[in-house]
Amino acid sequence: MNCPENDKPIFTTANVVELTEIQKGIFQLELEYFNDKVSTDNFSGKFFMLKACPSALTLSRPISVFHAETLSDGIQRVVFLILLKGQGTKELCSLKIGDKVSLIGPLGNSFQPPLENEKCCIIGGGIGVAPVAGFAESLNPNSYDFYACFKTGGYGLDKIKPAKMVITTDDGSRGKKGMLPDVLTASELKQNKYSSVYACGPEPMLAYVQKICEQADIPCYLSMEARMACGMGACLGCTITTKQGNKRCCKDGPVFLGQDLVFLEKKKPVISVCNNENIEPTLEVNIAGVKFENPIIAASGTFGYGNEYESLIEINRLGGICSKGLTLEPKAGNTGIRLQETSSGIINSIGLENPGISTFIKEQLPKMLSLKPVTIANLSGSSLETYVEGATFLSKTAVPMIELNISCPNVKAGGMAFGLQPEAAAEVTAAVRKAAPNKSLMVKLSPNAPDVIEVAHAVRQSGADAISLINTVQAIAIDIEKGVPLFDNIRAGLSGPAIKPLALRLVYDLVKSMNSLPEKQRIPVIGLGGISCWQDAIEFIMAGATALQVGTATFANPTCMTEIIDGMVAFMKRKGFKKLEDFRGIAQI
Repeated sequence: MNCPENDKPIFTTANVVELTEIQKGIFQLELEYFNDKVSTDNFSGKFFMLKACPSALTLSRPISVFHAETLSDGIQRVVFLILLKGQGTKELCSLKIGDKVSLIGPLGNSFQPPLENEKCCIIGGGIGVAPVAGFAESLNPNSYDFYACFKTGGYGLDKIKPAKMVITTDDGSRGKKGMLPDVLTASELKQNKYSSVYACGPEPMLAYVQKICEQADIPCYLSMEARMACGMGACLGCTITTKQGNKRCCKDGPVFLGQDLVFLEKKKPVISVCNNENIEPTLEVNIAGVKFENPIIAASGTFGYGNEYESLIEINRLGGICSKGLTLEPKAGNTGIRLQETSSGIINSIGLENPGISTFIKEQLPKMLSLKPVTIANLSGSSLETYVEGATFLSKTAVPMIELNISCPNVKAGGMAFGLQPEAAAEVTAAVRKAAPNKSLMVKLSPNAPDVIEVAHAVRQSGADAISLINTVQAIAIDIEKGVPLFDNIRAGLSGPAIKPLALRLVYDLVKSMNSLPEKQRIPVIGLGGISCWQDAIEFIMAGATALQVGTATFANPTCMTEIIDGMVAFMKRKGFKKLEDFRGIAQI
């Protein structure tokens, strides 16, 4: 069922000629582009890889063909039905007439039509109606029956002419209330004497279709869905399990003979939707005896001393604010270029510029303490002695918590050097603990350590009350016009969305390691690194983080932290969670 040679896909740019929301969350996108090498007559069942131009995403999205026609002089119009679901579809559903779309296709195989005078059954579930409705449009009128199943309403059925149309909806808003098993069984397949069945929709529905077709001894052809990177059969990211082994959904499918497919048992969800709007969730957390109204903390080096952003956001809604990195003496920071934007974040070489601890205590600290969020003093140093002396000064203030920074990659002396080996990390932690016994002590660790988990336990055993993880990832940039490193220090710190999966993995691993200890020996883990939306925040909490720090995302969206708080509350209401402990660490297995 592979596509013939004359159906080789093209890579081009298409124009948006129409975009209509035909039902809430369902959009009809019409594109035009030039292709005089492939006929649209054989598009039923095929798909295209689409991406808005420009796009903030790396990957295109596979979208099935709903309708296709050749206009004139090689101009082709292809119509897609798109379910608004994630960022990729959001970009596509936000286009305007005249906008551009990157397009690769047509891809995959087609539905093979039944023989003349044979009657077939076509089934579409939800957005899966699109490819099978496109297929039905190519058949003779009244030569098929069509079953369409939706959660609510219905769409994509205007161009088809079945002998019999059966519609079901979960909510009873159209047709019969119910699902496919309520209107179609194996015995009905036999009674109607269908020669074949064609279906596309949610996997549970397709598994049911496979089952009843086997019982009725009728062949079925199922259009499958999988996450894709290339769409060309190269990456092997979209494999489908079959009785003949793994098959590529993009190249060997998406249409497969149903009897060949193996539907694997899916992981059962640990949580489900509750939708209890009467719940008023609490986001309160307690870190080493310090109470935070919520777990969202502005990360050091990204929020100044708290008042810089007060004209842009509701600062007092935050849980806490970490000060700029502080050193004993004033520090001018690094020379040369200090910032470089990357495709998904920034590299910084600020170098801990700050006024020194004494000036901070006199000038910035009173303003920070006047704010509602918990004040956290981020302490760095160039030697063990400067760390200790700085901690001694801070111990005499009203600062409730010190964040010991032994992970900054942007200084030549001290900083990250203390956080790479367990022995050095333990030594500086113990010394600061002794110098400031009256303060809660959080230690900020580097992902650049050979064994982060070992370092974490070393500082835990040396007096740390909590651990914040991760600081920036060491990186470089090169000026290609001059042929020299961009930063004077050569190495700098990468932050932003690019490092989130790494940060999440390290937080997950550290929490798992903490959980292996007796409860009294465990200390909380504060997660940071690439968090930019409430979904990211929920992931870190489910990984086991007690609280979160948000940094680089504030540069892109100053209100992101309050949006994260609102998003977490809405999520907790939707899931019926009253407190963070209800789902903290739920993903630990």
